[in-house]
Amino acid sequence: MDVFGLIGNPVGHSLSPPMHEAAYEALDLDARYVTFEPQPDDLEHALAGAAALGISGLNVTIPFKQDVLEYVEADALASRIGAVNTIDFSGDVPTGHNTDAIGAVRSLREHDVPLEGADAVVVGAGGAGRAIAFGLADEGASVTICNRTASKALALSEDVPDASGGGLEDLEGAIADADLLVNATSVGMEADETPVPAGALHEDLAVMDAVYRPLETRLLREARAAGATTVDGAWMLLYQGVDALERWTGETAPVDSMNDALRSRL
Repeated sequence: MDVFGLIGNPVGHSLSPPMHEAAYEALDLDARYVTFEPQPDDLEHALAGAAALGISGLNVTIPFKQDVLEYVEADALASRIGAVNTIDFSGDVPTGHNTDAIGAVRSLREHDVPLEGADAVVVGAGGAGRAIAFGLADEGASVTICNRTASKALALSEDVPDASGGGLEDLEGAIADADLLVNATSVGMEADETPVPAGALHEDLAVMDAVYRPLETRLLREARAAGATTVDGAWMLLYQGVDALERWTGETAPVDSMNDALRSRL
């Protein structure tokens, strides 16, 4: 039996176990997906233990996405982003990957959102914003990053190809000519709030929100009312999991089964 899992702290809220277990059932794989919650100071020992126990792969979540870089051989994308969310133990050394960027791109492709040559605005310069900005840039989009602390957006824009950065005061102007808007902040998760003024939204825009609880955020409601194409955060969660599963197993992921399992719990 192959064992895969998630390492983070906390992990009790995660929707990855039912999503991956649904995939194993659909593919008739003898595999299980479990969660591990080590203390932050025990990460090195936890990873060594996972390797010693023959665990095949791990997803990585807060607070370990950056720290884990010290203990794996990160691929080019994960190295540029500066974070790993998927570890593959199948080789001589554990390899680290970032499927958040890929998850965002595949979500937008699923909804027929063109990326090459697009003008994209990413709100937020944290871990999710960083991954999404790199993913969009690698697909040929020009990226404007807007963040509450403008210096963080400017710093990120220096790392991302063909990107610019600024504060939230620059957001409305950036959206006016944009083709794509992505909320990569947690605004909208705890309260019915949005980081984007409703008046800035327009019908020529595609809007993706990385927040998936609630599934329909205020940003997405207002974007839909403005005639924009909308993509909820569960799609990104789904496709980062799809990419991880395909890396680990070599199988084509049963996307519909994984999506049904995910959305049944939202």
